[in-house]
Amino acid sequence: MSETDTAETVDPGLPPAPGAEHYPALDLANSAIALPGGQFLDVLGTPSGANQWLVDHNLAPADAGMQEICAARLRSLREQVRALLAAQVGGHPAPATALAAVNDALTRVPTASPLGWDSVRGMHRTAPHPIDQIVDQALGILAADAADLLTGPDAERLTACPSAPCNRYLLRAGRRQWCSVRCGDRARAARAYARRTQTTTD
Repeated sequence: MSETDTAETVDPGLPPAPGAEHYPALDLANSAIALPGGQFLDVLGTPSGANQWLVDHNLAPADAGMQEICAARLRSLREQVRALLAAQVGGHPAPATALAAVNDALTRVPTASPLGWDSVRGMHRTAPHPIDQIVDQALGILAADAADLLTGPDAERLTACPSAPCNRYLLRAGRRQWCSVRCGDRARAARAYARRTQTTTD
């Protein structure tokens, strides 16, 4: 079974990670989910999945008709945002390519129709492809949201879920350090198993 097939048949049943309800960019980063047993779920793995994710976050109309090239742009921004989150959590320098990608998305937000010329119409205003315009707008909003998260007061609360194999990010609240009850239970079970194993071998 391919990774894409796995993504379409696995339902993780996970709630949004803490903080994702306030930061769509955090939810974007968490839309590629590593699951136990080597399974993987990519919520944006198909154009319809990407379209639905944008609809759910009020970033596109339901009838946007997302194509693979647009879904791929959304997945690409996700990976760059994840790289920036990883750098923030790990205390490492931000990757230049990730910064460039987020800044590119920020500057692509359409503000006016560009000027064009052809021999039939002469000088005229051109309209970008509607889907491209929708995607540019969505990517710009998500990039700005990621920038707000990484530079605002919540940046110090950003952390990675420590329950392997989970790869989601969250905002810490109090003593909670896992992205979900399921991950917390799995981590506690792993610790208990490790203690029993150590006791047995001593």
